[in-house]
Amino acid sequence: MTALWTPTSDRIDHSNIEAFRRAIATTDDSVTDTVALHRWSVEKPDVFWREVWDRCGVIGDRGDIDMTTNDDLRLTRFFPDASISFAENALAERSGRNDDAIVAVDENGARRTLSWAELRDEVASMAAALRALGVESGDRVAAFMPNVIETVVAFYAANAIGAVFTSTSSDFGTEGVVDRFEQTTPVVLIAADGYRYGGKSFDCRARIADITSRLGSVRATLVVGVLENRPDVSAIPNARLWTDVVAEHRGARLTFERVGADHPIYILYSSGTTGKPKCITHRALGALLMHLKEQQLHCDVRAGDRVFYFTTCGWMMWNWLVSAPASGATIVLFDGNPFHPSPSVLFDLAQRERVTLFGVSAKYIDSVRKAGLSPRSSHDLSAIRTVCSTGSPLNDEGFAWVYSDLKSDVHLASISGGTDIVGCFVGGDPTRPVYAGEIQGPALGLNVAVFDADGNSVTNPDVKGELVCTNAFPTVPVGFWGDTDGSKFSRAYFERFPGVWAHGDFASWTSHGGMVIHGRSDATLNAGGVRIGTAEIYAQVEKLPEVAESVAVGQDFDGDTRIVLFVRLAEGCSLDDELQNRIKRALRENASPRHVPARIVAVADIPRTRSNKISELAVTDVVNGRAVRNTEALANPDALDLFRDRPELST
Repeated sequence: MTALWTPTSDRIDHSNIEAFRRAIATTDDSVTDTVALHRWSVEKPDVFWREVWDRCGVIGDRGDIDMTTNDDLRLTRFFPDASISFAENALAERSGRNDDAIVAVDENGARRTLSWAELRDEVASMAAALRALGVESGDRVAAFMPNVIETVVAFYAANAIGAVFTSTSSDFGTEGVVDRFEQTTPVVLIAADGYRYGGKSFDCRARIADITSRLGSVRATLVVGVLENRPDVSAIPNARLWTDVVAEHRGARLTFERVGADHPIYILYSSGTTGKPKCITHRALGALLMHLKEQQLHCDVRAGDRVFYFTTCGWMMWNWLVSAPASGATIVLFDGNPFHPSPSVLFDLAQRERVTLFGVSAKYIDSVRKAGLSPRSSHDLSAIRTVCSTGSPLNDEGFAWVYSDLKSDVHLASISGGTDIVGCFVGGDPTRPVYAGEIQGPALGLNVAVFDADGNSVTNPDVKGELVCTNAFPTVPVGFWGDTDGSKFSRAYFERFPGVWAHGDFASWTSHGGMVIHGRSDATLNAGGVRIGTAEIYAQVEKLPEVAESVAVGQDFDGDTRIVLFVRLAEGCSLDDELQNRIKRALRENASPRHVPARIVAVADIPRTRSNKISELAVTDVVNGRAVRNTEALANPDALDLFRDRPELST
């Protein structure tokens, strides 16, 4: 296979990862390239992560111990005596810098900026406001927000005082927000009065009022005016305007509370496959180390760069994006529909803001490719050095489009990891060639493997298996918030192969040492690059009296995955257009637009396990033309025939 892109020797020589490799090679001459560097990084993890701390510029007290090991990778600790502040690293004073720290643009083109000094002042004011509201270290601060400057300020401010941040996007319905935040009991809720999408405005104030009335832990709600400068918040319990609260604390001194390495920095949420979303709690130092490594070494981010990722505040890529200032990079935010008012809106943004790292989902690349866009000929994208793609596997056509129609000389870093580790297992390498359909290789410091069903490592490129990681790494979560005995956490990642992290992805190696991700191996849906939990769908659909039960699966279709919802209806009911519309409306309003299925199909029966659980994996296999792996576990295996060769799923 011919490489789509091969870096020049000059580009390799000037990359951060090559400088890192050369430094290691001065004491270990076996580290001759980045493949050898990866091998060294997993063989000597204590030395590797100490080098990341030093060479990627962590601010803090490292302590005297680099690593304490344990046979159980969950119990390994990195820099157990360290004390750091993530916000201090992001907001470090940068001598002579008077450029933008944040640029925020909405779909209408409205642009706002904060310089580094202004960002520090805003964070200082909000941190003082949170303290005045009684927020203490370890308390949770929740954000129900669009991707705007205030969300970033809220995160840094909460972190500056040692509080734990948690967020979800403004397009979630009430149930989706409450299912998440009621588990983590935030004391302060920060929410926008609304958001804009696709040329429409969506007022969220009624939802905020409902949410706050159901979250007994919330003592104060700060409302950010997005639709109006001074929205009326009188109907929201204990609500005040963000601008008023910040104004009261203008001029506050910016201070940082350094916390231990394992102190929670933020809580992210699983997609809710088997119930309410799991509350994945991440370590302060782990997140910082992982993101500095990924951004500086794998993506070649450096001070003065302008980093953009199209994301919402409910996706881990938002957390990844807001780490970039710790490398001295400006972050560029976009909020709205990436195809409004035209399909080229993100390329307009990249040109205007001189973006150096352009991050999007694989689905976005596929969509602009199908729309016939060729920004290479219509835009000046000369500043872009790196294109990142994640969320779902990028197909061969997407890889080819980037080089034929976006930019021929660019490092396309297809990356894959997850909310679970707030980082990547496999990703880019700016010193190695890019091949269509392939992620370039495993991430430094992570001993990634592909296991067969019996737990044997598979290296044959023709064999698919489970993506696993066999060693400890800094972003193994603290655990799930509220999972006091750790049993849910253990079941989620460690039961399949004891002592090994099993991520739930189908994967295979390539002949180039890269990796191909073939999709999810568990029941989590991944439609359009967004992970969707089936339980969240069922919670809304099965409220309708016409629906007796349902099963939602992902169907591989047209280079992506789409959600298909099968419903077993109550006696005497039929799946007419009116019922389909009500199902979609319930999901859109109470979960999110992303939960709405592409197809809804009525079936007479749904396969169940002998313990009476619906078998989503069996239905997924049938819908995608794969052999069902364990029909013996089904109480009614004949029901699978109802899902085969359905004409509704052919278009």
